[in-house]
Formats: sequence, C-alpha cells, structure tokens
Amino acid sequence: MGLFPCTNEMGHKIHQIRNNWFITLLLHFVIIFLRFSTSLSQSNICRTACGELPINYPFGIDDGCGSPHYRNLLICNNGKDLQLRTPSGRYRVLNISYTDPHIVVSDPLMWNCENRHLAPRAYAFSLDTSTPFSLSKINNFLFFNCSDAVISQPHPSFCEQSTDRCDPTCDTASYLCQNIPICPSLLGHAPCCSYYPRTSESLRLMLEHCQYYTSIYWRFRDGAPPYDQVPAYGVRIDFEIPATTRCLKCLDVRKGKGTCGFDTQSQSFLCLCDGGNVTTYCKDRGTPGHSRKVAIVAGTVTTVSIGAAVGVTGILIWYLKKVRPNQSVTFGVQNNTNRLF
Repeated sequence: MGLFPCTNEMGHKIHQIRNNWFITLLLHFVIIFLRFSTSLSQSNICRTACGELPINYPFGIDDGCGSPHYRNLLICNNGKDLQLRTPSGRYRVLNISYTDPHIVVSDPLMWNCENRHLAPRAYAFSLDTSTPFSLSKINNFLFFNCSDAVISQPHPSFCEQSTDRCDPTCDTASYLCQNIPICPSLLGHAPCCSYYPRTSESLRLMLEHCQYYTSIYWRFRDGAPPYDQVPAYGVRIDFEIPATTRCLKCLDVRKGKGTCGFDTQSQSFLCLCDGGNVTTYCKDRGTPGHSRKVAIVAGTVTTVSIGAAVGVTGILIWYLKKVRPNQSVTFGVQNNTNRLF
C-alpha cells in the first residue's frame, strides 16, 4: 500500500519539472527573438534631421548613431526642436555647419534686444571639457552693470583681433559695446564692457559682479571683407569631426553607403546597413569576422517583433492557466511576494 502514495508523489514532481522546463524554454525564446529583431535595418532608425537642421556624422539623435564622443549631447524634442545638453542646462541649437564645424546655440537667460527685462544674475553658460566641444574664439561676451570689483578699462584697437596681447580686463571701448546689434538705441542705458572668459569659472565669477551678460558671435555671409561678417546673438561652439578610415569606408557609396555608428554597450565602431550592422562596410559580406550581431539600439524593436513577443507571452500565460489552474505560478519559493499571476 505504500507504493501508490510514492508513485503519485513522483508523478507530481515529474509533472512540475516538465512545466518548469516549458516555461524556461518559452522565456528564452522571447529573449532570443527580441535580440534578433533589433539587428534588422538599424540604419533606418538614424534620423538625418531635426526640424530643418541636418543631423550628420559625428552627431546622432538616436542612440548608437554617429560618434560615441557626442553620445546623448544632442536631443530632438517633438521632432523639430534640437537642443544641446551641457552641465549648465539645455540650449536650443540655431544652426549647424559641417564645412566650418560649429554649432550656434541660444541661451534664453542671456540678455538680448527682445529679452531685455531678464532677472539679474543669469546662470553662466558652460561646456563639458571632456567632450570635443570648445567655445569659439569669435564669441564676444558683453557684461552690463558691473560692480567696482570688475576691473574695466578701454583697450587699444588692436585688442579686438589679438586679445592675448592685452590685459585680461573688461574692455569698455569694445566695438560691440558701442554698436549693439539690432537695438543701438539702448546704448548708454547700462555700462557695458567686453571680456572673453577663458574658462567657465571665470565666466561665473564675472556674473557674480555683473547684472546681465550676453554672447555675440560673428556670422559669415556673402560679401567682400570686412563686410562678410555680421554680429549676431548666440554662442558659437566649435567641434571636431573624428574622421576615421572605417567611417569613411562605411560612408562610401561604392562600398554600400552605410551610416557610421557604434555599439551602445562597448562603444566600438559599427557600420549601420539596411540588412544589419557590420564592423567594416555594407558590401563587405565575405570578410571574416563580418558581424551580423549588433548592439541593441534604443527604439529599434519593430512592431512585428513586439507583436510576436506579446503573442509568445500570451501562449505562456494560456499554458500556465491550463496546466496549473489551482496553483500560483512562481519560480523558486512560493509566497505572496513573488507571484506572477
């Protein structure tokens, strides 16, 4: 008589092991399927514009696109508002040039003719020194209503072109202080001096003793010198384009015209192609080490893959309810804190 209870208990254990094995198999299938689906058409998710501004290498507004040196620095809000992320905040990008590599951003807290009634002591603009960005030398920072703690004096005229040869004082004879763009009628309403901060710290210290500040850069336009430059409000930021041989081959039309990107986990180079990602270039299908396995890029899971994953999950739930209708489904110990259903 003791044989039957033992047999029933053994059968129950076998049934439980089989159910757990089936659950594990389905979960592995879901994970593998999602990873595989992210390898398809990675180049299609690298957007090439945000509003009217072109997004080319080395920049990217989708993770895994462009150069890893500029990862997560540009943000495209609502598909039309491009912003630069810095330690001091987010700033709207007004222009991008790839022939003369620079971007121009607007700081809403800076003084300008249209925003002349700002609260005093705005936050100082700053850049992350670990990035390939740098403040352009053609920026002119104007400071208004400074206290006596700021040493200000008129500079000789040659200081406009060679600031390194002049004393690091705030120039009251600056051309821009005497010719404020757009609203020259405001001249004389507030004492003005021009100073180029060599570091973000020096800019912050200036703002501790000045009420307002603004940045004016010289924008190039068609015309003969000196009329080929006009002053405009904004902060010009220069950047470097890391032109690697692998990226140039990836971009080559004869080699398949891919998109330069990177592995989001290791940050190693990847050429993003229509059929998947490779470590060389799109048409190099016969090279040993040609990689079809790619890093997961945010937003690349297609509707088909999501639907398939949901379908597999539905099968899993149906199976669990069918074979174990009266038991809570758990992995490991059964208790009220680790129940799935």
